[in-house]
Amino acid sequence: MVSGEVPEEPVVSKNSGLLFEKRLIERHILDYGKCPVTGEPLTMDDIVPIKTGKIVKPRPLTAASIPGMLGMFQNEWDGLMLSNFALEQQLHTARQELSHALYQPIQIAIKSSLERLTDPSILICPQHDAACRVIARLKKERDEARSLLAQSERQIMPAESTAVTSNAALSNGKRGSFSCAVLAPEDEDLGPAGKKLHTGITPAIIAELTDCNAALSQQRKKRQVPPALAPIDALERYTQLASHPLHKTSKPGIVSLDIHYSKDVIATGGVDTNAVLFDRPSGQIVTTLSGHSKKVTSVKFVTEGDLFLTGSADKTVRVWQGSEDGNYDCKHTLKDHTAEVQAVTVHATNKYFVTASLDNTWCFYDLSSGICLTQVSDAGTDGRPEGYTSAAFHPDGLILGTGTSEALVKIWDVKSQANVAKFDGHVGAVTAISFSENGYYLATAAHDGVKLWDLRKLKNFRSFESSDSETPTNSVDFDHSGSYLAVASADIRVYQVASVKADWNCIKTFPDLSGTGKATCVKFGPDAKYIAVGSMDRNLRVFGLPGNDAPSES
Repeated sequence: MVSGEVPEEPVVSKNSGLLFEKRLIERHILDYGKCPVTGEPLTMDDIVPIKTGKIVKPRPLTAASIPGMLGMFQNEWDGLMLSNFALEQQLHTARQELSHALYQPIQIAIKSSLERLTDPSILICPQHDAACRVIARLKKERDEARSLLAQSERQIMPAESTAVTSNAALSNGKRGSFSCAVLAPEDEDLGPAGKKLHTGITPAIIAELTDCNAALSQQRKKRQVPPALAPIDALERYTQLASHPLHKTSKPGIVSLDIHYSKDVIATGGVDTNAVLFDRPSGQIVTTLSGHSKKVTSVKFVTEGDLFLTGSADKTVRVWQGSEDGNYDCKHTLKDHTAEVQAVTVHATNKYFVTASLDNTWCFYDLSSGICLTQVSDAGTDGRPEGYTSAAFHPDGLILGTGTSEALVKIWDVKSQANVAKFDGHVGAVTAISFSENGYYLATAAHDGVKLWDLRKLKNFRSFESSDSETPTNSVDFDHSGSYLAVASADIRVYQVASVKADWNCIKTFPDLSGTGKATCVKFGPDAKYIAVGSMDRNLRVFGLPGNDAPSES
């Protein structure tokens, strides 16, 4: 045999009796006219075909080993994928052709009907007459809608220009100019100058916020310290009750924390991209929420209902809906920001919330629908972008506080989205903001420590330096009664809230037991019965009095 393989069409030579592959020996005879083995003269008349049964080819060498078989499977998979891609392209082309074939007759029919409608010389039958009337009515409604849209855009533009020119801010009692613009989410239509359109905070919503403010302000006048509030001598005896490993070992770090007071459930947001809901009385994890692709920078409970909010460095905000079985499903994924979302804060009505991002905007959302009603951007005093690193609503809900990466604290009027005051004096990004329940005090944290501001006089009246100059202050929190203030930095400190002129005494200092030297978040439990602390390890630590309804340490 010439090829050394089993012939598919065998033939035999009359002269030599040798077996050949038909196609090969025919080519050889045409080229040389002799037998390839004996060298004797050979013609096609000397070749006799042989009838054989079906020949099963021997297994190739590549199929004789596992690596060879894997290579064959890979080649077959690649061929299958290429074939599937070609089929998808053919399907797409066929759909386009079908759409064009369906649309073109309709277009021709409409054009013909319009010609009949405008040409009185053409005799119109009743059916054509009705069709033409419908088409004329639709065109009229379209033109009216376009006219209304243009009119709305003309009304929006002067309002924006007025906000830019008149938006002045109080800076520690002094005036400074700011520019304010309204943006919209990506799924909205674009308005003039490429800006995205929003519905804005409607008068009905403003009325709702105002009514809520009036009711809460009235209640605050009658507010008294809760009788169940933990006394100072109890806080002085607080110690670590438990340490719960809630997040992954591979990516340790708890960077955000919140507590649902009525359920006594603690939520943590981790570097491992997960949010964990933890039932403190039982010491058990309720659920772990996965979905973000980067660290969860902010977690917030909605006190009414079973809604839960998470903000992440992946530029998204997620709204989670709880169910009776304890599981949570992602109800909305909001993508209005173009940089890391640093803070989420819920309004006192439990119907709206605000997100703040490093893209230098904050968004006001309707909680039930997940729609961004307005997106506010502030260019700053010198035009430099100042990404927002923290945010919190005032207890009454008509004031919003934001901290920036440029060490500024900005106070906003929620109704007009105007920057009405700003505080400077910090060093480094403002990492946390907390309003006191009395409505008068604001605590802000940055690299240099904590500053306390009197909102009535718009000035700083006290500062607490960080215990370690190399470690920023990452979290600050007033308890729900406004009696205590907790600060998280290289350690955790608890201060007794006093008046503007009186001293704010440090009544307890907890060391950072994580070994990382960096406490990232702190939150008082109900009636300050315990303090929850997150650090750059994966453990949630709970401090309180031993035996005070605390679960055993995990």
